Amino acid sequence: MGTKEERLAAFGQLLDIMDELREKCPWDRKQTNESLRANTIEETYELCDALMRNEPDDIRKELGDLLLHIVFYARIGEEKGQFDIRDVCESLCEKLIYRHPHVFGDARADDSRKVEQSWEQLKLKEKGGNRTVLEGVPAALPSLVKAYRIQDKARNAGFDWDEREQVWDKIEEEWNELKYEMARLDADRMEAEFGDFLFSLINAARLYKINPDNALERTNQKFIRRFNYLEAHAHQQGRSLKDMTLAEMDVLWNEAKQTERDSRREP
Repeated sequence: MGTKEERLAAFGQLLDIMDELREKCPWDRKQTNESLRANTIEETYELCDALMRNEPDDIRKELGDLLLHIVFYARIGEEKGQFDIRDVCESLCEKLIYRHPHVFGDARADDSRKVEQSWEQLKLKEKGGNRTVLEGVPAALPSLVKAYRIQDKARNAGFDWDEREQVWDKIEEEWNELKYEMARLDADRMEAEFGDFLFSLINAARLYKINPDNALERTNQKFIRRFNYLEAHAHQQGRSLKDMTLAEMDVLWNEAKQTERDSRREP
């Protein structure tokens, strides 16, 4: 791990390299905010994947890729006379100092919940900040993540259950409404009620301190592992999945589950 001076030097070298690339590389020279946006989204998801896998080398690499994009956007802003990387850093520092009065001022916050509530209140007071509690939730967020953020911001404004166990009555209510609409086979109403049911499940995850996006991705990866096992062992038998019965596939699926259990028990 480097000293503060070494870290600043490394960041300075990155800025110098970006200046060189922007001036001398045909590809880098022609990039715009619009052309980089899709790649930035991809890099963000790749970082999230590395974080889920908890692979330090991959996390380091993906952080670098994302940092490159931040420096790139700052360079473009500088060329347009809008802002540079110093402005980006200074505005961030000002925001962090302002929103942490319990660290840089005289306020007190004894736990993270109070910090979150203070953060949202201060955002509403900022000049040019959010005018409403939910305005700070990006419209482009994936729906599952957006639902969690909406509920979390509402909580910080005091809109929440008194006891988290109360959410189960709401889930049962939404489940019954969903079953009713499914029985009627009204496509529009089924979609609406399914959304309400999912929203209530995400609310339960939040109340029990479960990240629903992480939880779903764990299940995605588990399904992929087991399905790959199923497919590979079917091929070993010289068979195609399309030619197998569901009962035969279930045998291999249960083998995959048992293999995972056995591997977890290994020292």
